[in-house]
Amino acid sequence: MQKITPCLWFNFNADEALAFYETVFPDFKLLSKSHYGEWGGPNAGKLLTAEFELFGSRFQALNAGPQFPFTEAISLSIRCKGQEEVDHYWDKLTADGGQESMCGWLKDKFGLSWQVVPEELTKLMSDPNKERATRAAQAMMKQKKIVIREIQDAVDTVPA
Repeated sequence: MQKITPCLWFNFNADEALAFYETVFPDFKLLSKSHYGEWGGPNAGKLLTAEFELFGSRFQALNAGPQFPFTEAISLSIRCKGQEEVDHYWDKLTADGGQESMCGWLKDKFGLSWQVVPEELTKLMSDPNKERATRAAQAMMKQKKIVIREIQDAVDTVPA
């Protein structure tokens, strides 16, 4: 069992978020749910918490209101194999009100920040040849969604 579980505070839309993530992630597993009891006042009977799993990692959703909105200070990073997987997660997570940012970052429609990172990018930016690694980083900095082919082209092109 995972010792540390991130808790994601939702603005009373955790039910919607869980249903959405189930459509985005093919391995989504809902593990448990709890509901506000009578002590919940106007929230009695509504979802309070849920535990779910993505790619073997557990998360807790807390359905608690607008007091603490998500910020870019915390993001979830998805390590992707190839452009097709990058496109899948990027397109799904930016749909219906999500927002593109820079360098593979985005916010989903709930305001949660994600990084959609192809394994190829990590390899290109870790190239032992510092000039090639720099060209990879410079190409990545110009992108919103990571396009591997464009970064590979930038790495392989020797400046005149």
